[in-house]
Amino acid sequence: MSKVNFMPLADRVLVEPAAAEETTASGIIIPDTAKEKPQKGEIVAVGTGKKDEPLNVKVGDSVLYGKYSGTEVSIDGREYLIMKESDIYGVV
Repeated sequence: MSKVNFMPLADRVLVEPAAAEETTASGIIIPDTAKEKPQKGEIVAVGTGKKDEPLNVKVGDSVLYGKYSGTEVSIDGREYLIMKESDIYGVV
């Protein structure tokens, strides 16, 4: 987990996506053009939540999210996703 100088607002979270799979279970190497976008990541920053709805996730949680969830952002040269907590399916 990396330390980020970024504070999401309200019910948003900052997620560092997991690395895409490099090989299949049988050992076949997957080329860059065929790699799927990861749907798993680690939360590196969380907002304060809404007035009557506190956040259920915390920094360090490993989460699953939708394939097209969030917005890609680059902070300090690293790629992250910023998304609402409702885009997260669950904690792994």
